[in-house]
Amino acid sequence: MVHNESFIYVCSDAVGETAEAVVQATIRQFTNDHVKVKRHSHIQSEEEIESIVHEVKQNSSFIAYTLVQPELRAKMQQEAIRYDLRAVDVMGPMMQAYIDTFNDAPKPEPGQRQVLDEEYFNRIEAVEFAVKYDDGKDVRGLLLADVVLIGVSRTSKTPLSIFLAHKGIKTANLPILPDMEAPEELFKPEDRMIIGLTIDPSHLLKIRTERLKTLGLPPQSKYASMDQIKKELKTADALMKKLDCPIINVSDKSIEETAGVIMDMRAES
Repeated sequence: MVHNESFIYVCSDAVGETAEAVVQATIRQFTNDHVKVKRHSHIQSEEEIESIVHEVKQNSSFIAYTLVQPELRAKMQQEAIRYDLRAVDVMGPMMQAYIDTFNDAPKPEPGQRQVLDEEYFNRIEAVEFAVKYDDGKDVRGLLLADVVLIGVSRTSKTPLSIFLAHKGIKTANLPILPDMEAPEELFKPEDRMIIGLTIDPSHLLKIRTERLKTLGLPPQSKYASMDQIKKELKTADALMKKLDCPIINVSDKSIEETAGVIMDMRAES
């Protein structure tokens, strides 16, 4: 049985985004919601690793790490053996396969993705764009976006917009409400991709009911009634057909999976 405070430690000599993404994807495969992530970024010394491993041993946890510097990676392996801990080298096998296949060596500096190049600033701009044009706050964003997401409430439009933004894709999203008049900006021919997000009614009912519980509101709210949900989905379906846009059912998809589908669509278009 997992206790209330169980952790997976993410350790990196850079930011640790890669390892944490893998850990979070793993956690989502299980029903237990008490496992949390503790990230230790920019590790520079063997002493830091010793301290972290000691803490992990005390908490009966395990480690996922991305360490580019060979001496730090070796130290992590040694300490894990010493304390009889599980320490998962997230990038090591992939890097070794690269070295063996292409006869190359990794760059010595950790965190290559953090270089302040044009790609980095494009991501920052895309994140700012996603925040500014979230939830239909300013319909002008529908004309400026690379991707426009439309769907009823709780179809993951906002987190998906942010995720795509971190890939450098400017994303705006628009909630579809019952009997709404869609803004004319949605129908203007622009160099963008409009994606409809749909969801199974029973799945949406469960999500909205849980949302009301979180907010301390009564579950009998119209927001979480099947009649209301079917009405909203009917409106959304009609609009998506009118736009003739691709539609993704997000019922059983993670944010990463849905984003992957969208990025594949963009690559093919």
